[in-house]
Amino acid sequence: MDPVIYIDPDKCTNSYSCIRVCPVKAIEVKAGSEHPAVIPGRCIGCGQCYISCSSDAIFFRDSISQTRAFLGNGTKNIALVAPSIASEFDDITDYRKLVAMIRALGFDHVHEVSFGVDIVAAKYRELFEKAEGKNYITSNCPAIVKQIEKYYPGLVSNLAPVVSPMIASGMITKEIHGKESKVVYIGPCIDSKDEAIDPEGKGVVDSVLTFIELRQLFKKEGIEEKKVKFSDFDPPHGNYGALYPIPAGILYAAGIKRDVMESGIITASGKEDTTEAINDFNSHIDDIRHHFNLFFCQGCLLGPGMDHHNERYRRRNLVRLYTRKRVKELDMKQWEKDMEKWGKLDYSRKFSVNDRRIPSPPESAINEVLKIIGKTGDDTEDNCRACGYESCRDFAKTVAMGLTIPEMCHKYNIRNKQEYIEKLRVTNKKLSDTQAALRKSESIARREKELAQEASETVNSMLEKLPSGVVIADENLKVLHSNNTFIKIAGEDAVNIADVIPGLRGADLKSILPFNVYNMFTYALRQDESVINRDVKYDDRLLNVSVFPIRKNKIAGAVIRDMFSPEVQREESINRINDVIEKNLDMVQKIGFLLGEGAAETEQMLNSIVESYKKSKKKK
Repeated sequence: MDPVIYIDPDKCTNSYSCIRVCPVKAIEVKAGSEHPAVIPGRCIGCGQCYISCSSDAIFFRDSISQTRAFLGNGTKNIALVAPSIASEFDDITDYRKLVAMIRALGFDHVHEVSFGVDIVAAKYRELFEKAEGKNYITSNCPAIVKQIEKYYPGLVSNLAPVVSPMIASGMITKEIHGKESKVVYIGPCIDSKDEAIDPEGKGVVDSVLTFIELRQLFKKEGIEEKKVKFSDFDPPHGNYGALYPIPAGILYAAGIKRDVMESGIITASGKEDTTEAINDFNSHIDDIRHHFNLFFCQGCLLGPGMDHHNERYRRRNLVRLYTRKRVKELDMKQWEKDMEKWGKLDYSRKFSVNDRRIPSPPESAINEVLKIIGKTGDDTEDNCRACGYESCRDFAKTVAMGLTIPEMCHKYNIRNKQEYIEKLRVTNKKLSDTQAALRKSESIARREKELAQEASETVNSMLEKLPSGVVIADENLKVLHSNNTFIKIAGEDAVNIADVIPGLRGADLKSILPFNVYNMFTYALRQDESVINRDVKYDDRLLNVSVFPIRKNKIAGAVIRDMFSPEVQREESINRINDVIEKNLDMVQKIGFLLGEGAAETEQMLNSIVESYKKSKKKK
C-alpha cells in the first residue's frame, strides 16, 4: 500500500515548513539529498505537513479512482458522511442538498456518522463508569492512536478499547445493507485512510474520501447544488453525535458532565496541546487522575482533508446550529430503539505497540552539532524555534539522529552567507589587484609555461620509472605530486583515491601516511633539515624514508622504499637505477636551469632526490 502522505520532489521548493510542523520527526533531510522525504513508518498521518506546504508539494493517498470503481461495479454502495459537513460545506445552503449531491454520484444510500458517534459515546460512558481507577485516552482520532502506538508504547494499554465512530458506523451499515455492500467514508481526516485498512478496522469501510476529494468528484461529474432536489440521510439518525467535530462534542453526546470540579475527563485538541497532554499523562497520570479526550486537530472542525483551515470559532458555531436543527427534527423514541438495537454489537478493539522511537544520540554527537551551528554555550542557545524545534539542543539532537541537516538553522545559514560574502569581497579585490600584473606577464608566462610543460613531462617520466616512492607536499602537508610507486606503498586507500585524483594531488598526507612519517615532513619544513634513511614499520612492511626540504617552510619531498619489495632487495637493480640517475643528472639539471626562476622548485626537488640517493648509495 502506498504511504498515506508523500512529497513530490518535482514540486518541492525546500522551504522545510513540513519538517518544522511534523510532531514526530517523520520527515527527513539527509545530507546530499535534494529534497525532504516522508518516512512512512514514522508518519502518524496527522496532515500537518500537508496543510503547511506553501508549494503544494505534499499529497495524500488518492481514493477517488477506487471509489469510482465501486460506484460502477453494480454492487450496493453506501456513503458514510462525517458530521463535519456543517463546518466544511458552508457554501451549500442546506445539508439536504449535499446529501442529494452525494446520491447523484451513484451512492444507493447515504448515512450520517453522527449515529455512530452516539453509539461510541455510550460505550465511553460505560467504560469510564467501570474504570475502577484506571485512566483512559480516547481512541477516536487515528493520528492520536498512531502517535501513542509508535512513540508512547507504554500507554498503549491506556487507549480506550473502543472503535472510532467511523468504524462503528461501518459496522452498523454492513449489518443493514449486507457484507457485500461497499462502504465509503467521507470525512475531514487523512489518516482515516489507514484506519480503514487496519486489521482492527474490521474491514467494514472499503474506501475513505476526504472532503477535498468529494469536492473534486462533484467537479468531475458536474454535480451542483442547483441541479438537485432535497434528500435526507438514511436512518438510523443521530442525536447529539452531530457535535462530534467539536473536541468535547462526544462527551456531550455521552451525557458526561464537563464541570471543572466534577468532570473526570480532560479534553485537549491541536498539535501542541495534545502532545503536552500525552506527555503529562505519561509522566503524571497518578497525580492528574483523569481520562483524556484527545483530538490531534482542533477537533474535526478544521481537519487536513478539508478545504478550510481557518475561522475556527465561526465554524464551531456552524456545527452548533446544524446540531440544533438535527436534534429538533429527531424522533427520540425511534432513536432510543435504534440505540438499544445497534448498541448490542461488539464495538471493542485492540491496539498494538509499533515502537518507532530512535535511540538518543550520545552527548558528544549533540555537542558536535551545536559547535557546528555556533551554539557552544548556554548563553548562545537562544532557542528561537525558527527551525521548528523547541530548543537548539533538540534541533542538534535531531541532526545527530540523521533526520535533518544543520542548514535548517537560519542563523547558521546567515552566518555562512555573511562569511561567504566577505570571502568573496576579499577574493574580488585580490583578483582586481592582480589583473594588471597578469596582463603584463602574460607573454612571459606563456613561454615559461611551455618550458615548464616540457620539463614537467621529463621529470614526471623519470619519477614514474623510479622503483622508490616519491612524494612532494606543501606546508599544509597537501600532496603536490607523487609517483605510482609511492601510491602503491601508501596502500589500498591511496590507490582508490588515485583512481579519482591522479597523483593524489591535494590529498592530505595525514590521512595517507602514519604519524611518524608525516611528522618527518613537519620537521623538515620547519627546521629546513633533511631526515635521511629512517626505517619505519608500516603494517607488515619496513619502509626506508628520507625527507628533505625543497623550500623552507613551503615545500618538502620524500623518497620512500619498501625494503621488502623485490626491487629493493635486488642490490644490482638499485645500483643500476642509481647509475641511470647519475648519468641523467646533468641533463635534468640543465632542464631545470632552462625553466628559470619559475622552475626553481623542480630543480631543487631533483637535486634533493639525487642527493638522497647518493647518500643512500654511500651507506650501502
